[in-house]
Amino acid sequence: MNGLAKTFDARVGALNALDSQSVAALVHAASDVALILDQDGIIRDIAFSGADTHLAETRAWLGQGWVDTVTPETQDKVRELLREVSTAGVSSRRHVNHITPAGTELPVAYTVVRLGAGQNAVAIGRDLRSAALQQQRLVEAQQAMERDYWRMRHIETRYRLLFQLSSEAVLIVDVATMKIIDANPAAGLLFSLPAKRLVGRNFPLELDPGSEQRVAELLATVRTSGRSEDGRLRLRSRDEDVRVGVSLVRQDGTSMFLIRLVTEGLEHAGGSHDSRLQDAMREMPDAFVVSDMDGKIFTANRAFLDLAQLATEEQARGQLVSRWVGRPGADWPVLLGTLREHGVVRLFNSSVRGEYGSTAEVEASAVMAPAGAHPSIGIVLRDVGRRLASGPQGARDLTIAVEQLTGLVGRVGLRDLVRDTVDLVERHFIEAALELTGHNRTSAAEVLGVSRQSLYVKLRRYQLGAGVRPKE
Repeated sequence: MNGLAKTFDARVGALNALDSQSVAALVHAASDVALILDQDGIIRDIAFSGADTHLAETRAWLGQGWVDTVTPETQDKVRELLREVSTAGVSSRRHVNHITPAGTELPVAYTVVRLGAGQNAVAIGRDLRSAALQQQRLVEAQQAMERDYWRMRHIETRYRLLFQLSSEAVLIVDVATMKIIDANPAAGLLFSLPAKRLVGRNFPLELDPGSEQRVAELLATVRTSGRSEDGRLRLRSRDEDVRVGVSLVRQDGTSMFLIRLVTEGLEHAGGSHDSRLQDAMREMPDAFVVSDMDGKIFTANRAFLDLAQLATEEQARGQLVSRWVGRPGADWPVLLGTLREHGVVRLFNSSVRGEYGSTAEVEASAVMAPAGAHPSIGIVLRDVGRRLASGPQGARDLTIAVEQLTGLVGRVGLRDLVRDTVDLVERHFIEAALELTGHNRTSAAEVLGVSRQSLYVKLRRYQLGAGVRPKE
């Protein structure tokens, strides 16, 4: 025992009055599993609490050596526990892993106490599965936070690249204070100031007096509707009109104006900026494709051609994006519907099929860019096939369910076990297809490769989708 340990001061009196039945009840209440051991470390009796299946299976350890019921890497811990109790009468607590009849590991923390003056001892154990599960969830949460951190870093890098290379003057203005919180180099060129010196100033600035009312009306429209039509203003320092467009952006509970300012002279002078921007988009490592609202491709960069296993951009131009992107009948209709409703899609999980059979899991972000009567769609596809990620919850649930069925071996016939396993797996994949397609049963049947009538029969059989309004 270490120096901080403490035993009861009353070693006699009330504790001496305990009979064997009371001691057994005390051990049972203080442990999840208790083992009565003889002097050779053989398990002579077992007690466990609750109705846990794994703990109930510990009856199979009766008559075995305690060291033979644990994993090889924790056998030395069991030997050390037995040595400590033989010399000191009580051991320190140690964590060991038992092997259950189902083949899984059962983590238990044991303390061993000698029973009176005899050679027998009791090993009092606490089930550590809940703690192990919490540790696993903590690790998964840390990994998820790490992935989110790097994803945000990459998104910020792309944003800064586009922001810096844009030929349009762009100002980010806080709606509450009307102070400029960010400005790109083109804005500095427009106002003849370094971009850093624009930050902190109030907007509007450098406007002709006749334009201030138009700016106020423009901003009021954006506050109510979220976006406005482009307007024209005049700067005091220039003899030409400036085209202005304003959009409302919300982030972390803060509203900001995204203001674009373009002059005719700057549009002509910005040719080199446009060229550099096009070069950056063409060479960026993430796949980028622009299409019309039907999905016909206008342009695609080198990374998209590599994913689709195409040699030239001409092979992609005019073709449907869904020829290479998305699972048939599922991803593209969902992505397009979301775009039409919200105008933007973020972190949409999909896949890309190459011309020669290769496949890649991708994460898609898309935006609908209004351009009069002919809007277009811009899509960024990031290959996430090599990304470290924890298994999906559905897969873990399925694994646990199959493990529970495995525990019935010997008690249920093979034919019944196979039938129940097939039903379990079939139900799991039907649920996954419904979730993937937003409970669109027609698309789910197409994804699964079955007829709608067959899917409806299986839905009724497994009582799925009863509380969800179906989509056809």
